[in-house]
Amino acid sequence: MWIVAGLLAAVFLFSGLGKLFVPRERMAAMAGAARWVLDFEPGTLKAIGALEILGAAGLILPALLGTAPFLVPPAAGGLAVIMTGAVILRVRRRETTAALLDGGYLALTAFVAVGRWALEPFTG
Repeated sequence: MWIVAGLLAAVFLFSGLGKLFVPRERMAAMAGAARWVLDFEPGTLKAIGALEILGAAGLILPALLGTAPFLVPPAAGGLAVIMTGAVILRVRRRETTAALLDGGYLALTAFVAVGRWALEPFTG
């Protein structure tokens, strides 16, 4: 579960930093799959990016530091909510391949949320 959480943290950290610091027009031009960013205001993209960064930190840091490991499942659940919105957006835009990829991230975030909450929690 640590490996999945670590990989997800890296993906969401990279994605969140991109949304915070790369202008949306440049993001849309870099990759065809990122054209969805033009549907949102820059402030909304920055908010999504900030939430992704917070979620990435919440997947790893509380358990790694041993300060508040009970925050890992809510962080994973929050990222699952973000990815649910991403899947809905991709389906509405008829971007099937991207929707499947986002669905994979949704499944992995849900796996970490359920796993750290019920299957293998950090606390007894």
